[in-house]
Amino acid sequence: MYLMRIGAPGCEKPVARVDDDTYVDLSDVVSDFNEDFFASGRLEEVKDIAAARIAAGEVSEFRGERIGAPIARPHQILCIGLNYSDHAAETGQPVPDEPILFMKSPNTLIGPNDDVRIPRGSTKTDWEVELGIVIGKRTSYLDTVEEASDSIAGFAVVNDVSERAFQIERGGQWSKGKSAETFNPTGPWLVTPDEIHNVLNLDMWLDVNGIRRQKGSTSTMIFDPYFIVHYLSQFLVLEPGDLINTGTPPGVGLGFNPPIWLQAGDVMELGITGLGSQRQTVIGQK
Repeated sequence: MYLMRIGAPGCEKPVARVDDDTYVDLSDVVSDFNEDFFASGRLEEVKDIAAARIAAGEVSEFRGERIGAPIARPHQILCIGLNYSDHAAETGQPVPDEPILFMKSPNTLIGPNDDVRIPRGSTKTDWEVELGIVIGKRTSYLDTVEEASDSIAGFAVVNDVSERAFQIERGGQWSKGKSAETFNPTGPWLVTPDEIHNVLNLDMWLDVNGIRRQKGSTSTMIFDPYFIVHYLSQFLVLEPGDLINTGTPPGVGLGFNPPIWLQAGDVMELGITGLGSQRQTVIGQK
């Protein structure tokens, strides 16, 4: 199933995508795709309801509605740094022995096609296409990596927008470079695991102004999604609806010589096989 939220910011309604033209309205079944929904364990029930409505022809046409993030604001956004060996190399850093964890403010979450704002004082705003994991149930101290699959509600495209001067040059706190408003476009869909043949073999790409900047595959991740969920569960409690950004392949602006930074008016387009695509226009500082 492909879960979506459509409508104006703060007024999104939950739907299931049928195809590029149609959807099933689920707003009479669930209030939102939020922590309460995932904690309720109703995902399979909602999938069955959506399938029944599709079979009965109870579908609606998209009419240009805004696409919101496919989940409501999560309890936390957790991020894994340097999770692709070739990305570590382009940034001049060693491949980590364990996942590098940092946090991103939950209020960075926006829709996949919403504008991205360069923060005040920024000189080095950058892009990062990533695979996002959405947690489906409260998870702590998993005994095995294999158990992690039961904790995953689905996957989504994420743009982990970053301000490199804030991240690297302002006291070494990565979260400062990751948590500006609009810095986490997510979606268009939350894709449930049964729709994905192999999450470890998905092509990833990102263009800036029509020029391909990032090209990679989840097959080259150092730590795969299941390992990441198991690993994080040893240190903190993962809540239903939490989002995990799993790292980016090479081609970020920081990695070019000289580096390339986002400017007002730039357009980012990005996607992952089977998970959809995004398009953001960069707007100037406040």
